[in-house]
Amino acid sequence: MALKATVFKAQVQISDLDRHYYESHTLTLARHPSETDARMMVRLLAFCIFADPQLSLTKGLSTDEEPDLWQHSLSGEIERWIELGQPDERRLRQACGRAREVVVVTYAGRSAALWWTQNSANLARLRNLRVLDLDAAEVQALTALVARSMDLQCTLDGGQVWIGNDQSTVELTPTIRQAGGDR
Repeated sequence: MALKATVFKAQVQISDLDRHYYESHTLTLARHPSETDARMMVRLLAFCIFADPQLSLTKGLSTDEEPDLWQHSLSGEIERWIELGQPDERRLRQACGRAREVVVVTYAGRSAALWWTQNSANLARLRNLRVLDLDAAEVQALTALVARSMDLQCTLDGGQVWIGNDQSTVELTPTIRQAGGDR
């Protein structure tokens, strides 16, 4: 018998001072049995960083045809395609052909640095690709916020992110490995 996904609910107040975006979002995250708390929280963090009314969480690990998050325009085009981890170059080339902007968020420390070293030259040719790296220790601290029902506040300012609940706050500083741009 296959294991079922674990459902997490998150109420997130987002204050993005860089983009002047201030909204509250109610999210349902289905954590696949093979997904770690760290990866699930990186998905939630990616939502906060790129928050938009049209941005949505997908089925994630359970399907290969979709990214972890994506944003569609009102006419159905893919505006933003967000992958987590270390996707292969071929998948990113295909995504860059389908979406206006593709974002990769790496978070695995040394293995993410190795992935970047091996792929950076080829990925530099993808003009609409943005690559962000999260510090592994910061991501590990983020897992302390995991609960089946989360009430979180997220503030973004000057390239830094603060996310927390009424007990604690985690500060993260994503490193921009490739700035990319819209095509």
